[in-house]
Amino acid sequence: MVGTGGPVATFSVWDYVVFVVMIVSAAGVGLFQAFRGRKENSSEEFFLGGRQMTAVPVAMSLTASFMSGVTVIGTPAEAYSYGTSFWLFGISYVIMSVITAEIFVPLFYRLGITSAYEYLEMRFNRLIRILGTLMYTMQTILYTGLVIYAPALAMNQITGMDLWGVLVATGIVCIIYCTLGGLKAVIWTDVLQMVIMLAGFVAVIARGAVLQGGLDKIWEDASQGGRLQTFDFDPDPLKRHTFWSITIGGSVTWMSVYSINQSQVQRYISCKTLRHAKMSLYVNMVGLCATLSLAMFSGLAMFSIYKNCDPFTNGDVGSTDQLLPYLVMDILAAYPGIPGLFVAAAYSGTLSTVSSSINALVAVTVEDFIRPMWKNLSVKQTTWINMGLSVFFGALCIGMAGVASLLGSVLQAALSIFGMLSGPLLGLYLLGMLFRTANSIGGLVGMFLSLVLTLWVGIGGQIYPPTAAKTNPLPVTTAGCNSTLQYNATTASPWTTSVSHTTQPNVRPPLADFWYSLSYVYIAFLGTLTTIVIGMLVSVLTGGCKQEKLNSQLFVRKSDLVCFSWSSKSQASGKRDKGAANSYLEADKSGFVHCDPTSGDFIEATKL
Repeated sequence: MVGTGGPVATFSVWDYVVFVVMIVSAAGVGLFQAFRGRKENSSEEFFLGGRQMTAVPVAMSLTASFMSGVTVIGTPAEAYSYGTSFWLFGISYVIMSVITAEIFVPLFYRLGITSAYEYLEMRFNRLIRILGTLMYTMQTILYTGLVIYAPALAMNQITGMDLWGVLVATGIVCIIYCTLGGLKAVIWTDVLQMVIMLAGFVAVIARGAVLQGGLDKIWEDASQGGRLQTFDFDPDPLKRHTFWSITIGGSVTWMSVYSINQSQVQRYISCKTLRHAKMSLYVNMVGLCATLSLAMFSGLAMFSIYKNCDPFTNGDVGSTDQLLPYLVMDILAAYPGIPGLFVAAAYSGTLSTVSSSINALVAVTVEDFIRPMWKNLSVKQTTWINMGLSVFFGALCIGMAGVASLLGSVLQAALSIFGMLSGPLLGLYLLGMLFRTANSIGGLVGMFLSLVLTLWVGIGGQIYPPTAAKTNPLPVTTAGCNSTLQYNATTASPWTTSVSHTTQPNVRPPLADFWYSLSYVYIAFLGTLTTIVIGMLVSVLTGGCKQEKLNSQLFVRKSDLVCFSWSSKSQASGKRDKGAANSYLEADKSGFVHCDPTSGDFIEATKL
């Protein structure tokens, strides 16, 4: 009987058919884009889709890029275990989208860059650019490998699918359409994958509503189970989720993902006009909120079904991240093909993240390392390098997924490092964009000390997890289970994407219940603030105020908030020329470049 625990069905033939069709369709999009653009083999075409993309497909790609299989599985588990406070991240999405669209997008678009880390060299120096690129590369390879591994592990244990077969197949599919199709393939495949992910959530919610007697019954059960206590205005920074930690810390965390992460920057600068680039962020905001809402309601439906028999405590699953796949096989196995659709939804998120990461890694490697050393590469040579690097990074990510399978609980620490590295980098960008006084010495010292600080608190929090008093897990029961197994459930880690729980050490140092218990969503905020404060202090002490006048194009300007396209000429052609962007940079030293407030275009004016 549904919701009473015990073994569940495994994949049927039709489930495998649906799953394979979805994956093959994703690869087919990449092959189609490769055939369609076979005569356009430039790096700009491969990395930026020829800068001809429009807002809606880019927006869906932005949404899908970080809605990975881990998110598809982990967010419903979050609602099941901790309630709807996670829903407040919708506010963070809005704040992040506005700041990214109105501050970061105009700057990057105006500069005509391919790698987001080109800006660091323009503003500071090449050393800082290389360090930024290396930090991004390391965190992306690690994160991508874990993104491949985590849902594969969950699906393997729930559906019986072969773990290594899924790992390798996922990587190969991504390599195919990344290698042959470039960014266009990634973006248009993301559109398909986004639709599949949303369909998977809708299937779970619809079936749950039928079983429980309607959506209102699900909501009532969630309320009685304490899952609807969304707003907690406690200012304590040690509590896992509060209104303040999510809106402040969460906004900065998501800014570090969308504002400076190469995977995301590469998408919105691929748009044919600045208007489309900005609009893609706002449409993406709607997509993020919709995905979050569907995922959270899926978690509430799961709680309504298992309110009297928690599968995790009952020993039916090995971790909370396996709850949703378990639910799918429990309530949808009677409908051949539907479980396959859900698995395709989870892996669509994984494919999207992996493909985005591979394409971005190739872009930063070519732009930040290869081009500076070999400036006269032909188009053919560049194309082969792009394809070769796609295969290399794809294989590396698959290998990292294999390593992750041997690391056990270190998976949680690795996922936290992704956030630890983003905060200091975001602080470095804001330091350069907002403060003319900041110099390269201040930026380097600020980023280094910030990185030390975030790694200290983050790794300490993994070794000595916060107590239940700070994480606030909600109660569950096994009173309604058919059979209750002996199972020791340890305190949950603060990381919602965990695959296993972390056992707390018996001896806790004094810092464990203070410094190491800092809410994980504040780590990026801590890193960003530390970089800016220390960077400014060091800059002032090292003569930052006396440096030569800097190019105003490298800073945020008032006109950025009202300009929605590159130029009248570019608007007509739909293209931007990087050389033209550089000439604008030179012209702007004398005040040549202005924004027409009526049309919203960047125009070249006569020198006054």
